Amino acid sequence: MPVAPMPEPKKTNMQLNWIFKKFDELTAAELYSIMQLRNEVFVVEQNCVYQDADDKDLLSMHLCGWDGTKLVAYTRIIPQGISYTEASIGRVVTSPAYRKTGAGRQLMKESISRCFGQFNCNAIKIGAQVYLTAFYESLGFAPCSSQYLEDGIPHIEMILNK
Repeated sequence: MPVAPMPEPKKTNMQLNWIFKKFDELTAAELYSIMQLRNEVFVVEQNCVYQDADDKDLLSMHLCGWDGTKLVAYTRIIPQGISYTEASIGRVVTSPAYRKTGAGRQLMKESISRCFGQFNCNAIKIGAQVYLTAFYESLGFAPCSSQYLEDGIPHIEMILNK
């Protein structure tokens, strides 16, 4: 069966419509779009078989960037004491069709703002894929661990202080 061509990337500096909800506020369609995007990138594109639904979703806030009816950017914003002592941003994902458009940078800036605002925290810790270290450093994060493997992919913990 032929694979449908990927949509053309959108122009840079596009304006996304952001929604920020608790798990139980998400509609079935929103949750489906989130899981579809996470699976498209983390499981299929990165060829990584792992348990994506890990119960942290139930305790987290969900930031979704929409271009019309298409979910193009997403993060899971996790309160202190669940993944780390600090609050955390995880499952950072941008649709392959929207890469190099600025959507990922918009997503992280919005995520940082929402995380500090929602949890009134002093620091955010992430587990970053090593190849994205420079991207996260450009947003103010600093490495705070040695490299480690997570699901076969090199990662490093990084922290951003308020």
